[in-house]
Order: sequence, then structure tokens, then C-alpha cells
Amino acid sequence: MHDGPTEPDERAARLYDVTAARAGRAVLAGSSTSFGLGSRLLGARARADIEAVYALVRIADEIVDTYRGPDAGALLDELEAQTARALDSGYSTNLVVHAFAATARRTGIGHDELDPFFASMRTDLTVRVHDRASYEAYVHGSAEVVGLMCLAVFLNADRLPGEPVRRGDARLRAGAQALGSAFQKINFLRDLGTDSGELGRSYFPDVAPGSLTQAQLDAIVGEIAADLETARSTLPGLPGRPRVAVDATLGLYERLLHQIAATPPAEVLTRRARVGTPRKLAVVAGAVARQSRGHT
Repeated sequence: MHDGPTEPDERAARLYDVTAARAGRAVLAGSSTSFGLGSRLLGARARADIEAVYALVRIADEIVDTYRGPDAGALLDELEAQTARALDSGYSTNLVVHAFAATARRTGIGHDELDPFFASMRTDLTVRVHDRASYEAYVHGSAEVVGLMCLAVFLNADRLPGEPVRRGDARLRAGAQALGSAFQKINFLRDLGTDSGELGRSYFPDVAPGSLTQAQLDAIVGEIAADLETARSTLPGLPGRPRVAVDATLGLYERLLHQIAATPPAEVLTRRARVGTPRKLAVVAGAVARQSRGHT
């Protein structure tokens, strides 16, 4: 018997960690171009952590939006239980959960973020049409807390062992929540036709499935624009490379919102807004140039 892990054990553990991180990267690469493009501007540690966060969020979303089988609730419960166990132990046989737990334990992500997230995911299995209260609760759990997870990654990517976890002040945390909220609401608009036609869902209050008026679209666009403005105002509080990455991603989603705002409501229901690759690259280049000059 021996008192602790041998050197080969330690190498095997590191290899498992690396393999889990690669799983998170594969999920992001296969699921999101805009978010993935922004993440490439991060340092290696922050990028791996963001990929881990995104992967867990995406897997939960796949259960409720893509699979939607009769046991979807049980699968979501098991994913939540796996995540909770891994937060305590630092280990999971689920590679995505393992990578997320390593990130969460190092950056201070915990049940304050995870509990409302899984609660919102569970809502997708039962609620089809939201009122204002359920909409705000859903956006908080599905998006604002994800913004807070990303903020935890950005603030703690270079934290040394033994140093306290950095939380960010109230203004920075509000900006992170607004960022997540805006991205989620833009995705709601982009997927309005699919959500209403295939899933029978309507996230926006007072907007019936399969219906959207110009007044409703204008109000939603105004709500999202206010979120984006709040998020952009807090950019100076972020560390250097995360500031560039968030600026670039903000720019991409601002471009999407601009496209949607200029689209007739009937077309919003049938055509998903996209930003072409040349435009994406121009937006990213602008963010890099802006931040290199010290402008926000």
C-alpha cells in the first residue's frame, strides 16, 4: 500500500483533465460560431474555462430542446446531481461535468449559479408560454447566472493557488448579468419561429406563439439594447484579454440585434438572423483595435 498517488497516477489524472477539457472545446466548436470566435481572444486558461462552462450549459440545453424524450426530466436531474457531486469531489465520469467542476472549484462558481440555472432548464419541460414574472425568472436562471459564471472565469483565470477568489463589485456583476440576458434574448428572437412552431414556446411576455407585431418587436429590441448598453458600460472593469473578447462578442450580438430590428416581424418568425464571416471578422478586428488603443 502507499500513502498517496504515485507519479504515474498523477500523470494519468492530468491526462484525464486534459481529455475532459478537450471535450468542452469540442462542444463549443460544434455549437456556436459567434461565442466561439470571441473565446479565441482569451488566454489559454480562461478559454478552457469558458469552454467548460459553455459545454455544461449546452448539454443541459440539448436535453430540454433537442432530445425532449419522456425521460428528459430524469436526465436533467441526473446531470444536475452529477454536477453537484463533482463540485464536492472534483471528479466525474462525465467528461463535460469533470471539466466544468475543475473550472468551478478554481473560480468560485457554485450553487448560487447552478441551482437557478437547472431550475430554468427544468422550466422548459413544463412551461410553454411565459408571463412577465416567469420570463424574468427564466432569463435570470438560464442567462444572467451564466454571465456571472463567465465573469468568475475572467476574474480568476490568473489567480494563484492560495489567493482569495475574486468576485467583482456590484457594478461589474450587474454588467455580467446584463450581458447574459442580452445574448439570451437575442437568441430568443433568432429562434422565435422554431420555438413557437416546433416547441410551442413563447418566452416573451404577451407574445403568442407564431405571432409578433412591430410594436412588440420594437419593445423587445429596446429592452435588449438597454441590456447591451449596461454590459458595454462595464467593459473597463474586466481584465485585458477578457475585455477584448467580450467587446468582440458584444459587437457580434449588437450586429445581430441591428439586423433583427430592421427585419419585418413576419420575417423574424421565418428567417434566422446571421452575421456573415467577413462581417464577423471585421467586428472582431474592430474590438481588438479599440481595446489596443485603450478605448471602450
